[in-house]
Amino acid sequence: MLTPETYFTKRDPLAFPIWQKAVVGIAGAGGLGSNIAISLARTGIGKLIIADFDTVSLENLNRQQFSINQVGQPKVQAISDNIRAFNPFITMQLNQIKITPQNLHSIFAEADLLIEAFDDDEQKEMLINTWLSLFPDRPIIAASGLAGYGRNELLKTQHCDNLHIVGDLQSELQPGISPVAPRVAIVANMQANLALELLVKHAQ
Repeated sequence: MLTPETYFTKRDPLAFPIWQKAVVGIAGAGGLGSNIAISLARTGIGKLIIADFDTVSLENLNRQQFSINQVGQPKVQAISDNIRAFNPFITMQLNQIKITPQNLHSIFAEADLLIEAFDDDEQKEMLINTWLSLFPDRPIIAASGLAGYGRNELLKTQHCDNLHIVGDLQSELQPGISPVAPRVAIVANMQANLALELLVKHAQ
């Protein structure tokens, strides 16, 4: 029988105790958010707070971590089910709600850091400004410029105090080719990887 002790003993990376105690917020559970959540759950993050008001659609399946039998389900519930299939011991707080300046604090107050995973530029700006106003000492990891394919060499991370932005910072959606799974997943995993780095750094 699988127990938390045997599960975690088999995985035990160097920084695992830090990550197991961490709480990470993910704003959005689509292309970026679903990939981020899967990667962090595999790494051993102790708790994920995931917020998204949307449901899974057929159009999501080209880049988001859902299956065809989950079409119509709330994204937060679908990604939770997928995570529990390989990590039954993680804690998750699911919020099927649209994030606003008024509810952001109540949703993510416990998070050590927040990862932005929105599609809409106005929503991105709102999230970043509200988070930094409420929690100026906690990091937020945003994404900008992940459309298209190829051009891996353009992807980078920019840092400005507790704001970190991942992507090429310039590419925009183009009809017929954007966004696609490889580039979305690369940026999502750059965000997740940076989250792990910041959690270790802030724990030292």
